Amino acid sequence: MVSSENKTPPKLSNKLSVSVPTMFKFDDIEPAPATACLAYENYVRLPELRKLWSSRDFPSWKNESILKPALQALEITFRFISIVLSDPRPYANRREWSRRLESFVNSQIELIAELCEDGEDDPETRGTAPIADLSTSNGVLTRDGSLVWKVKGEAAVVSRISEASLLPPLASWQKSEDIANRVCYAIECQMRRCPYTLGLGEPNLTGKPNLQYDVVCKPTDLHSIKKPLTQVNNHENRTLFTTHQILESWIFVAREVLNKVSDRINGQDFTRASSDCWTLEKIWKLLEEIEGLHLLMDPDDFLKLKNQLGVKSEPFCFRSEALVEITKLSKDLKHKVPSILGVEVDPTGGPRIQEAAMTLYSKKDRYEKIHLLQGMQAVELGVKRFFHSYKQLLMIVMGSLEPLDSLTHILMEPTYFPSLDAAKTFLGDRSSRGRGWNLTKS
Repeated sequence: MVSSENKTPPKLSNKLSVSVPTMFKFDDIEPAPATACLAYENYVRLPELRKLWSSRDFPSWKNESILKPALQALEITFRFISIVLSDPRPYANRREWSRRLESFVNSQIELIAELCEDGEDDPETRGTAPIADLSTSNGVLTRDGSLVWKVKGEAAVVSRISEASLLPPLASWQKSEDIANRVCYAIECQMRRCPYTLGLGEPNLTGKPNLQYDVVCKPTDLHSIKKPLTQVNNHENRTLFTTHQILESWIFVAREVLNKVSDRINGQDFTRASSDCWTLEKIWKLLEEIEGLHLLMDPDDFLKLKNQLGVKSEPFCFRSEALVEITKLSKDLKHKVPSILGVEVDPTGGPRIQEAAMTLYSKKDRYEKIHLLQGMQAVELGVKRFFHSYKQLLMIVMGSLEPLDSLTHILMEPTYFPSLDAAKTFLGDRSSRGRGWNLTKS
């Protein structure tokens, strides 16, 4: 035996050492087999939805590709409210469904208002949204009840009510009157900073122009694909179908925002790219909220539906090729860091990017770049939070024996931005050695 007294104690360095995993790589996630993805697309009726999302009715309105699918997701949610409140099952949790859907509608309205505001803040898209200036309508009614006179001081203004949206009928139905009226007030509040409003029956107390909602959203065409082609005797079929139509609509919005982020970074428009990143982080949070609706489905009915639809093996989310795509695009934002910092990647693996980030953080002379980098890391947080929540959701809804290896793989990945992580670690260490907080008692 070797006596412990003869051991030489290890030397402790007072220098911070951070390992940046540049050589350690995880394979990209892949969608489910092609047959499973095709079955999912046909079930959700994605081909018809994509046609609606991608239609371009206003060539001069660059924000159409983003705002149109967002409004269509909102309109589908109005239909969802009707489905839930019409559920004949005595054991359905209508009380919590109503609360959860109202909260979800409010989250969407907040995000849509933000998208509208960003469009009006951008000189390239300002003033291009298709709106109806009600002050010049001379009181002409297109249909009984579609325009309502209101008085603001001595000037008469008009508030339009959509003819095709499901929200006005929900406001006149006893079961949904309360939730629909609160949604209208939410629209009024969230659209306050925008120069126009949606025209869905909100009070419009300031008499702002209305977006041509029916022309943009096309509710009639949207509700023509309101039922799944796969008909099974299970009420949760409509619930699952509608949930994933909303999910896919917002995934499409996310992809359009990601494309805009990339274009703006390439064009050195870091301020607006930063705003888009924070919007993207909110969309990932919204996707997490959508998936959370599965918790309210009846366990026995949902598991029966799973077998009726033949859903097996891989997690259901990987059947959405679009979700896999925006996950990869969100991760690929890391490749934009060198151009933002104005440096090239060191081929020898040196800390060139890390040092540039430390300089940027400490000098604060290009704060728009700091905002952008923070926004990009917020997107990473949104992605990982979504998949962590989804993993927990699967175990709760389907049981802990579900195959979750692919989800675990995503959660075990290292940070997407190792150089930014290392830069903050060194800055934190330097602050603690200098002017940092002194927690020791004198």
